[in-house]
Amino acid sequence: MSQPDRYIDAERRVIRQLDATESNRIAAGEVVERPASAVKELLENALDAGSSRITIAVADGGKTLIRVTDDGHGIPQSELSLALSRHATSKLDGDDLVNIRSFGFRGEALPSIGAVARLRLSSRVAGDEAWEVAVNGGVLSTPTPCSLRGGTVVEVRDLFYATPARLKFLRTDRAELQAISEVVKRLSLSAPSVAITLRDVSGGGEGRVIYSAERGDPAARMEAVLGRDFRANAIEINAERQGITMTGFAALPTYSRGAAVAQFLFVNGRPVRDKVLTGALRGAYADFLSRDRHPAVCLFLTCPPEEVDVNVHPAKTEVRFREPALARGLIVSGLRHALAEAGHRASTTVADATLGAMQPRTAPNAPIYQMDRPSLGARSAAYQLQSPRGFAEESVGWTGARVEPAVVDDSPGIPEQDAPSYPLGVARAQLHENYIVAQTPDGMILVDAHAAHERLVYERLKGQAAARSVPTQALLIPDIVDLAADDVARLTDAFEALAQVGLELEPFGAGAIAIQSVPAALGQVDGKALLTDICDELADQGTTTRIADRLDAILSRIACHGSVRTGRRMQAEEMNALLREMEATPHSGQCNHGRPTYVELKMKDIERLFGRS
Repeated sequence: MSQPDRYIDAERRVIRQLDATESNRIAAGEVVERPASAVKELLENALDAGSSRITIAVADGGKTLIRVTDDGHGIPQSELSLALSRHATSKLDGDDLVNIRSFGFRGEALPSIGAVARLRLSSRVAGDEAWEVAVNGGVLSTPTPCSLRGGTVVEVRDLFYATPARLKFLRTDRAELQAISEVVKRLSLSAPSVAITLRDVSGGGEGRVIYSAERGDPAARMEAVLGRDFRANAIEINAERQGITMTGFAALPTYSRGAAVAQFLFVNGRPVRDKVLTGALRGAYADFLSRDRHPAVCLFLTCPPEEVDVNVHPAKTEVRFREPALARGLIVSGLRHALAEAGHRASTTVADATLGAMQPRTAPNAPIYQMDRPSLGARSAAYQLQSPRGFAEESVGWTGARVEPAVVDDSPGIPEQDAPSYPLGVARAQLHENYIVAQTPDGMILVDAHAAHERLVYERLKGQAAARSVPTQALLIPDIVDLAADDVARLTDAFEALAQVGLELEPFGAGAIAIQSVPAALGQVDGKALLTDICDELADQGTTTRIADRLDAILSRIACHGSVRTGRRMQAEEMNALLREMEATPHSGQCNHGRPTYVELKMKDIERLFGRS
């Protein structure tokens, strides 16, 4: 016998109408989830009021105090009490719920906050006196005169004191303050013409400044929020499609993050967290990032207000497009086009990470090696060794281990004076049968040949697949591969798509597939490994994914099998040809998984490694 659910009361009760206080407290659960939600609503109201300067003060992570001060147009005394009643707003006339051109419009924020906290609203309209009104736990007071120079001040104390159970679900003061800071930064990006300051006044007085942004250039504010590294490694985006425009910046794939914390998306100036947009963002970077990495972007989508519905959720963080495919296509095509124009460029943080990995110990008590403080005799011997014949004379009896010389490239056919014309320089050596060392006019390049060639083969296959002209190599004897029934079914469904990329398959009995031809660029391949990887990719993508969306993933697998393998010694001409093709191929700065294909070190960086700076 099943046990009854002890949390469900099956007793018949009388249906009654909730009073205003109860309904406001219930509504507050959707609008005001935490202190950051209250800050968001109050800051949006201040922006809608036409403010040029807004100051936010919080104490104890917003739990005991939230004060938002603005210099906007204010609220007249006759409307103060109405502003604290539910569903009262100045931003809609009641006839048009589509043409919304403001942050707030539902008329729920102030009454919801007042239902669960102690709220005081002070305001002054130009040319009039200042008035204030208070609401404690949903109980509204009568407006009284107050002292205020202009604008509006909203002070919220003891958030959730009327619903103490909600306090148990809040996090630490530090975590709540961090969430507030995140909200303020996102909204500040959408209003670069407004100066915004966030202060923590937990200890009393003026407190400390957490975030401050003066009125100015949008790019400068974006740099202040996302950091200088983002701005230095981001590509400017400017795209348009059928009335929807997309502007902003998107970071190079090699400047990715471990979580989606650096994704700032705005629709008509409103910061949103929309599944359609974030899914399109991942689709745009699908060729460049592995599944555990996330792109960094700051994108602004602008469209006619009637083309997007912002009234999806009381928090107004979700939107619904009238034509979602149009918005998604704009993001995917716009970002891919911009990334293609970046060519072989990789982020500057790759070199910084390389230098950081090779930094010597700099602690105060770090040992000073003898080579760092040579004796007079050692310096004298060193001077002698620097003479033309010194080393040959002193090397007699040298007991150091013999080192096999690397494959040195004197670059025949490439005049030394022409080397500066190559962005990736001229190949000089190959290390460990994989890494190419190239010399540039002002530094050096270290290339991962396998990763670079994988990207080049992938881009070539994509171009051939788009033109439906992939050269194929028919197998004299078909390669029979035994597979599980599910894998055979997946491959059978993808026969036509695989044929477009030069991989022709046929069923061979109940649990086998015959490989009839392969892309000619692959040469000799391991059929079993190739089909197994493709089956894994098809299974991972899910049954609802279109074949067209799976092609690039399949091509990536094929390219990995057809690229230069680690352990192969390359000739000078091959290395230089690889470098030249990288310069001419989009996205060659990162492999198919988002890792960099090369590291560039400037002379000043190299000299710093050896203590010459």
